[in-house]
This record gives sequence, C-alpha cells and structure tokens, in this order.
Amino acid sequence: MIYIETQKGNMPHNDNEIHNSPPRQLSQFRQEVRACFNARSEATMNLLDAIASNTAAQSVVELSLNPCFPHQYRSVYDAIENFLTVSDSQTEPGERRAKELDLMRLCVPYLPVPKQRDFWLFGLDVTPQPRPFAKTLADRTIVYQPNTVLSNKPITIGHQYAALVCFPDKASVASPPWVIPLSIRRVGSQEKATNVQAQQIASLLTEEAFPLHNDLSVCVVDSTLSAIPFLGPVKSIKNLVTIARCRSNRVFYHRPAKATNKRGHPIWYGARFDLKDASTWTSADQTTSIELTTRRGRTLKVVISAWYNLLMRGTREYPMHDNPFTLIRIRVNDVHGKPVFQRPLWLVVIGEKRDHLSLKAVWAAYLNRYDVEHFFRFGKQRLLTTAYQTPEVSHEENWWQLTQLAYMQLWLARQLAETMPRPWERYLPQFHTTEASPSLVQRDFGRIIRQIEPPPSLPKPRGKSPGRAKGVSVNRREKQKIIIKTKKRLKSAA
Repeated sequence: MIYIETQKGNMPHNDNEIHNSPPRQLSQFRQEVRACFNARSEATMNLLDAIASNTAAQSVVELSLNPCFPHQYRSVYDAIENFLTVSDSQTEPGERRAKELDLMRLCVPYLPVPKQRDFWLFGLDVTPQPRPFAKTLADRTIVYQPNTVLSNKPITIGHQYAALVCFPDKASVASPPWVIPLSIRRVGSQEKATNVQAQQIASLLTEEAFPLHNDLSVCVVDSTLSAIPFLGPVKSIKNLVTIARCRSNRVFYHRPAKATNKRGHPIWYGARFDLKDASTWTSADQTTSIELTTRRGRTLKVVISAWYNLLMRGTREYPMHDNPFTLIRIRVNDVHGKPVFQRPLWLVVIGEKRDHLSLKAVWAAYLNRYDVEHFFRFGKQRLLTTAYQTPEVSHEENWWQLTQLAYMQLWLARQLAETMPRPWERYLPQFHTTEASPSLVQRDFGRIIRQIEPPPSLPKPRGKSPGRAKGVSVNRREKQKIIIKTKKRLKSAA
C-alpha cells in the first residue's frame, strides 16, 4: 500500500470536530451516547463497555461476567431490548431510520479532518448475518457468504447488513486498518442492497447539519455497486465522486461523433468499449506508473491507464447518457515486466468532480476499501456481532448498532491504549509500532475506562419477579418461511 501526497487545494473541514485531548474526547462521547438512551441507560452503557473490553466471552450472555457489567445476566437482554423500543410495527421503519440518523450525528463530529488528501474518503459494503437454524426468525432470505470449500455455493440463510464507514488517514504502511462506522442498516427481503447503500451515503452527504455536504467526498465500493441501481440515485449528489470496481465483461461506449440526427431518436452512444475484447480499446488518454516495494521487499511496478468521458447504458428511471465517467485500468508488473495478476483491475470513477482526483490518488483511495473487511472480521470475532441469537428482528438490529458504538469507543481510545502483548507475541513487529490496533485497544479498554470514569455503582436488587399469572400459557412461535428475493417481489415492494 502506498500513500500519495495530494495537492492541498480546498481542504475539507469539520467545524464540529472536537479539538480536545483523547481522554476528554472519549468522555464527552460517552456522555452523548448515554444521553441518547431512553431507558436502561446505565445498563446499556455498561454493556457497551463490556463489549469494548471483551477478551474472553464467546457468547453474548457471557458478557455479564465482565467486570464492566455489574448487573445480572438478565440485564444484558434488557439493555438490548430497550436500546430502541417501537410503539407500533407500522412506525418501526421510520423510527429505526431516525435512530440510525441520531447515531450518525453522534459520530460525525469526531471524524478527523484528512491531512494526506484533500477529500473525505468513505466506503460501503455488506456482510451476512448467518441464521440458518432460526426457523422462527422473520424475514430470512438467501444471502451471499464466502465459502472456503470451492464445491459449495457461497450462500447462507439469514440477514444482510450494510455498513457505511469513513477511512481516516494512515501514518504508514504498517498502520492498523481502522475505520469509523457511521451507519449500519439491515437489508430487508423487500429491499435491494444497492438501494439501501445509496440511501446511506445520501443521508450523510445531503444532511445540511453535517459539515460534509459542501466538501469533496469520495466513496470506494465493490463491483456490485458499479451498476445503475446504485450509481443512478447518487449521481445527483454534486460533491460525491464514486470509485467502483467493475467486472471485466462490462461494455461501455465512447461519446458519439455526431450528437443528433435530423430525424428519429438522438444518438447517445458511440463506438463500443468492450473490456473483454481488446480490439475495441482505443489508446489511453493518460498513463502513469508507480514503483513500490512490498512489506517483504519485492519491487513492483503499477501501470495506471485512463480513458476519459466514457458512457454506460442506463434505464428509463436513471438515464446515464449525460453522465460520463473515467475508466481506469490498473496492471501490476514485476521487475521483468510480467503481470503479477492474471487480470487487470478496472475502476469506474464517476461524479461531477472526478477531475479533481489524479490517477495515483484514485488508486491509493481504492486500496483503503479492503479495510472494511477487517472491520467486519473484527466485529464478528471480537465484538460478537453475529453471536446474538434472538427470534426478534428488532433486537438483532439493536445489537448490531450497539456493537457499532462499542467500536467507536475503541477508535476514540486508540491513543490511550498501552501495548499488552502476550508472552509469545512480544517479538512480533505489530507490537513495536506506535499505533495500537483495535485488538490491542480492546485488551486495555477496561483500564482506560477505570481511569477516565469512576467504577459503575452496583445496581440495587428489586426483589424476585412474581412471574406469569396462574393459568397463563405462552404460545409457541410460528415458523417463518425463507423468503427468496425475485425481481417480481422487489418491484411489487417498490
């Protein structure tokens, strides 16, 4: 990975950024989070601390054994349930979106202003929540999940969650893959992931209360978001530039030599540019190369070629003939000029301000996209993001947003953590760096909390619960069908 020095033109700014010391930042963030809880504020805050300092629990109920959680194990589920309580199932989607926007308002003031680049850098991606055995859980569908066994299909049964994150600057190649989660939303069976992700980035950049709606913002996404269902809705955001990977079988078009006809439909598209047919390629408008050295000392040469003002076919709802983009091809060669990878990397750079980015800046920005995968892996392995087994969809969504806040606490405490390697880890290179990784901060988070805040007070027992009334029987939960997404179902929902 490389880091490119960009020209410092109109630098992004964050008027709401908290310019305090790290302990005061973390303390102020905790006060704001505690104030947004409507019920069980102390139990919920203690649960966040237990998640952020967890080093032993393998299940959610085991978090009740954490020293930061002085309550009984029943309070774990009580805190999750009361994180967001809805009055009616009809109003639940609106209340959930309002809660998501409130959490975004909490995190945006703590975004660090980028110093190595002159734009904000964001990323979008989705990850599965496998629930194949939860037969009473509603709205389960077939979702994508990578599988290491090649003979098996990469799918599972469960839910899917979309995440919007911000990529902070990195000091060096060996810097930990930190991200700042801003929005986490479940993708329902009646929704497309592309539409949900378009709504997430739009809610961030079009909110006038945020200091980002006037600054240049770049969003790096995978090939699933290089299609019209995502690029069409976000093309109206003036300050957004999208860098999307595209498949090698896409077909694009040059601008037509003759713009209009005397009769009939105007000509929108010119000559074909087929990515799998090199004979249709024209000479690149610009080419640049970068020499880099990997962590193992291998010297490589990156060749970046660009074609400007290409077009892609749109739809009736989102015509794209008036939205040109820049197509970039990236090849990595060794010292002998042989390709390191079998296929090149194709990127689509689209947006009104795409010319503000150099080719080197585009490539360096897209390399940050893989940090989202580290965020998902850390959340599932260390924050128990997918470990909560519940038959209630709303409780599952509450848990995902709680883990988002717990990760945000780790981010704010990264400068306060001390290196605590285990005996067999003391000689590893990552323990000799000045920056702490999320795992190292999690090990030391319990000590950090004890230093910046007094220990939580012991809760007062309220006696034994009377239990259910005599003669009351609880009906069994109904088994829910697995919903298969189809184009007909998605169109009827829209």
